[in-house]
Amino acid sequence: MDNPFLVEVIRGQLVESRHRGSVSVVDAEGATVLSIGDVDRRVFPRSAVKALQALPLLERGIADKYNLTDEELALACASHSGEPEHVRVAETMLAKAGRDVGCLECGTHWPMGEAASRALAAEGKIPNALHNNCSGKHAGFICLACGTGNDPKGYVGANHPVQRMVREALEDVTGACHSMEKSGIDGCSIPTYAVRLPSLAFGFAKFGTGTGLSGGAKAAAERIRKAVAAHPFMVAGTGRFDTRLMEILRERAFVKVGAEGVYCATFPELGYGIALKADDGHTRAAEAMMAGLILRFLPLSDQERAAVEALAQPVFRNWNGIEVGGIRLTPSLLG
Repeated sequence: MDNPFLVEVIRGQLVESRHRGSVSVVDAEGATVLSIGDVDRRVFPRSAVKALQALPLLERGIADKYNLTDEELALACASHSGEPEHVRVAETMLAKAGRDVGCLECGTHWPMGEAASRALAAEGKIPNALHNNCSGKHAGFICLACGTGNDPKGYVGANHPVQRMVREALEDVTGACHSMEKSGIDGCSIPTYAVRLPSLAFGFAKFGTGTGLSGGAKAAAERIRKAVAAHPFMVAGTGRFDTRLMEILRERAFVKVGAEGVYCATFPELGYGIALKADDGHTRAAEAMMAGLILRFLPLSDQERAAVEALAQPVFRNWNGIEVGGIRLTPSLLG
């Protein structure tokens, strides 16, 4: 089936581009709240499930063993911009486990944040693995390995104890089998498992409410949500969608971007979990879709609604500051 068009890009009075997508909203009992498009097609959630991947770090007492701060827990869930504060916190996490940047197996790239990249280049420096947007997650993996008495070397491999713990946590929360036959390798080299959107949405509904989770997992999920709400900068960075949205809503919404147009979220007060995919993998479409679902479901003050509306349907201006168009959400999404 063809997924419906959910996002339109307007120039003047005409539609210049359109984005198809699929959406699943599920409550903590597993009931469908909203289903748009082909939600049963498996997708790789990629970075959208970093918060779920961080659960074993807390459940097994390693976060307490190394006295990880809320900033550090938020960074463990991050796809960060590589700004100096992100780098510092990742380095501190590693130091608490007695390790350094040489242990990171996520690879190296220039900071995702343009200003951070320019500043690094202006100083005549080159990036290291701490600048990788996944370095916080990987620092968490290294803490988990060391804290459970395992050699962190090779921690990105599917058969390493760390990845077995992570896979078990993902299966427990989503209720979906994370099969190696339906897996791939993520950009940061860990396994990523293709699952259906309703399973992801159900997992995030449980993550947001604690319903159906063991006592340890429930406490871990709550602590992660509170850490991210207190430090939304750590999850993304200056001007980034996830940071801006959670600065507005704090504990009312946990949202996390994944690569290739995937987004996951939970609205704890409603008990909803959300998983969506923009067919063409475009982040601008996935961001607009997520903001649109917040407008559709969450009760908002006038100030909150205006701020979220600006993220859902932003205005485009050219280099001279002239308004030339913007993004528009379709009735299929807004309801």
